[in-house]
Amino acid sequence: MPTVKGDGMRGLAVFISDIRNCKSREAEVKRINKELANIRSKFKGDKTLDGYQKKKYVCKLLFIFLLGHDIDFGHMEAVNLLTSNKYSEKQIGYLFISVLIGSGSDLYNLIIQNIKNDLQSRNPIFVCLALQCISNVGSREMAEAFAADIPKLLVSPDTIDIVKQSAALCLLRLFRTSPECIPPGESTSRIVHLLNDQHMGVVTAATSLIEALVKTNPDEYKGCVSLAVSRLSRIVTSSYTDLQDYTYYFVPAPWLSVKLLRLLQNYPPPEDPAVRTRLTECLDTILNKVQEPQRSKKVQYSNAKNAVLFEAISVIIQQDSEPSLLVRACNQLGQFLQHRETNLRYLALETMCLLATSEFSHEAVKKHQETVIGALKSERDVSVRQRAVDLLYAMCDRTNAEEIVHHMLQYLETADYSIREEMVLKVAILAEKYAVDYNWYVDTILNLIRIAGDYVSEEVWYRVIQIVINREDVQGYAAKTVFEALQAPACHENMVKVGGYILGEFGNLIAGDQRSSPLVQFQLLHSKYPLCAVSTRSLLLSTYVKFINLFPEIRTIIQDVLMLDSNLRSSDAEVQQRAVEYLQMSKVATPDVLATVLEEMPPFPERESSILAILKKKKPSAFKNESDEKKEGKMTNGENNAAAMPTASPPTTLTSSAFTDAITSGGGGAGGISDLLGLEAPASSSAPAAAVPASNVLLDIFGAGEASATEPSDMSFKPEAQENFTGSDTNIKKFVCKNNGIIFENDIIQIGVKAEFAKNMGRVALYYGNKTQASLSDVSTALDTSNAELLNELNIQTAPVGTLLAAGAQVQQLVKVECVQDFTDIPALIVSFTYAGVPQRIRLVLPITINKFQTVAEMTQQDFFARWKALSQPTQEAQQIFKAQYPMDSEQVKTKLIGFGIGVMGGIDPNPDNFVCGGIVHTRTQQIGILVRLEPNKAAEVRYQHTSVTGSN
Repeated sequence: MPTVKGDGMRGLAVFISDIRNCKSREAEVKRINKELANIRSKFKGDKTLDGYQKKKYVCKLLFIFLLGHDIDFGHMEAVNLLTSNKYSEKQIGYLFISVLIGSGSDLYNLIIQNIKNDLQSRNPIFVCLALQCISNVGSREMAEAFAADIPKLLVSPDTIDIVKQSAALCLLRLFRTSPECIPPGESTSRIVHLLNDQHMGVVTAATSLIEALVKTNPDEYKGCVSLAVSRLSRIVTSSYTDLQDYTYYFVPAPWLSVKLLRLLQNYPPPEDPAVRTRLTECLDTILNKVQEPQRSKKVQYSNAKNAVLFEAISVIIQQDSEPSLLVRACNQLGQFLQHRETNLRYLALETMCLLATSEFSHEAVKKHQETVIGALKSERDVSVRQRAVDLLYAMCDRTNAEEIVHHMLQYLETADYSIREEMVLKVAILAEKYAVDYNWYVDTILNLIRIAGDYVSEEVWYRVIQIVINREDVQGYAAKTVFEALQAPACHENMVKVGGYILGEFGNLIAGDQRSSPLVQFQLLHSKYPLCAVSTRSLLLSTYVKFINLFPEIRTIIQDVLMLDSNLRSSDAEVQQRAVEYLQMSKVATPDVLATVLEEMPPFPERESSILAILKKKKPSAFKNESDEKKEGKMTNGENNAAAMPTASPPTTLTSSAFTDAITSGGGGAGGISDLLGLEAPASSSAPAAAVPASNVLLDIFGAGEASATEPSDMSFKPEAQENFTGSDTNIKKFVCKNNGIIFENDIIQIGVKAEFAKNMGRVALYYGNKTQASLSDVSTALDTSNAELLNELNIQTAPVGTLLAAGAQVQQLVKVECVQDFTDIPALIVSFTYAGVPQRIRLVLPITINKFQTVAEMTQQDFFARWKALSQPTQEAQQIFKAQYPMDSEQVKTKLIGFGIGVMGGIDPNPDNFVCGGIVHTRTQQIGILVRLEPNKAAEVRYQHTSVTGSN
């Protein structure tokens, strides 16, 4: 066959045609072996092969390899193609190397040298080929060889746009293989400034690179925030004609917009007011564009527009600082709940689950409750129904718990088997957490067992028994209800277990009714005995011997049952042993001894409910973000509230006389820290805050630049040389007016917080979640003791935490705190653990500030100004004038003041625009009254004047 010059490579085409025409595997192998022999002879014998011929034969070898045959020669010829000045030959050489040559090859050093030569070439096409080869191989050796060259190429002013784009993507590939190939500090600012590049392709590639770098070193690249906001602003405010080359179905640069929005989700809200305002405007514009008339009916248009919208909503949720945007996002998602597209309904439900965790948008989410319940009942797609269950779970609170649980129980009867177990856990959690009437809680759990008994785990029915034993007011009702449930013809075995335990303890409370006499109770339970498993029969035997103590009149009947051969000679050792021992005990023991041995179970100690942990193990993805951290409170249970710490308890209101006593007498807010679990007063609604003096914290949440400068500088903990030391100080301000949320998060660990306070006592629950696929070892926590004065002002006790945190698991640590005297600094916890052999340390700033120990005070106008004038000493008054960073929205200001823990009193100040507030700070030895006036001056370009007086010096 004559040689044909050119890029057509006719010989290759003929060879491929021959292979395709082979009728059998043997014919194909024979043809391939013939071709391999021909190529081998050409490479060995013909020293005058030109570039075209080498390219053709290398292509044949590559094709043979792709068919699944081994290639053990031709590598050197492929490497020689790299030195060619023809694009097609160099391209084939790089392709062969990317596919067939590994890092252990003897030719590796020669390949690296050829790649370096091409990186220094003046031909941008050759440079791009070299970069593509490096990316395709992407080995650690490649990263080590080119770690210094590619960043220089990326930031060089002489590099053209297409090469910059390839260099950014190549560096991203190497960074994913070997993160240490881009050390911090080198070229950082120049890489960040690529976001300002004129070429949109360069910006898109650079954004992907910076997003990856930010996840490992956010502080080093925090300068990207302002540039990302600026670039995003230019995109969302432009028309599709301004960016015509990068417009996809009338949506300007949707892929770049999505990448920029994802980049911004790695940082808290910008501190610079101008940047923050510009970002808010961008997000507002994106929400507005959704309401515009559609420019196209094609699905590509709606997909691109909605992709940008959902990322913008993710930013709004992550920043959680703009109530108006959160509510608007919720309303927009609410429109999608009834959209004809299943994917949109799914995404809307999933995103609203996150919105439900924000205190600003939770009420807005609840407005769509009926729509979500309708979706639960009518949706055809099981995945959408599952998201509806998740959203109902997330939006549930004390006001709608009974209705949501009722509908979830209704749906559970016909629910898909794949989601029944998860639903059972969620219903059990909601019923326990929001139970105000514990009769309702008992009814709910028994209905749960009746409807889906096979999916009710032991932890669920254990929990209902613990709560019934701990609460005397529900014991009689529980005994009556479970007795009635056992009378059903078909009764689940879990119901028998619950009935046996509760009747064995409290059957005497319903024995006065002839319909539930001792004999009837025993006969009812024993009718279930033959069909039960061994574990249930063992429990029922314990119930029978309890009946002997409670109801001596049926002793002989029970003894006859215990004496049956099926019990005394049971094949199961547990049943046999119990029958024998209980029978002898009933015969030998005196009534007093029997009463002592079989007395009622004592109350269970306070413990964390294990149901939520089970749910997280079964569905860890649902807890990856803030979705349930911020609102559930993680089920911290106690005797006085068997479910959980309340999420939103009303603030304690004090009268004018109480306020007067607090100022004049300094009376005791005493009470040891051991009394914490029995908090007498309702929890304060104030949320965790940053540790600055009370007046300065208040200024800070209204945006005073001077206030942030007053934060104490001596609290910066100075550890010894440790690896990966991280602080959470930057995240603490968001807790000024919030009760719970994520206080710290990185790629390894997520730490959530839930706090409640009453007078001078407080309790903070910390939740450590392992986000990795490996266990965290050597886990320990210790108070930061660098500030000795603070340790005298606060009495802090921390519960121990386990030393091992399994992959995907979460553990709770309880921190008890007592305010001994007024304080200004902020306490911190040093969290230490080892991940992948590397010690990690986190300085976790605890959201415990002086305003946490405040209660609300109310008084008349006359009393207020009389108190104000009485506090006339210079040390009792503080005043500051500052500019607001946000528009003066009276309702938002009022919400923040209430969240700060002070009561807003209406009709006090002659100027209706002014805010007048009062509160009492409780310490162990005294109560300190506080009066506050916040005077907005709208004529002076949003300026506030804040004045506060206190009964303490």
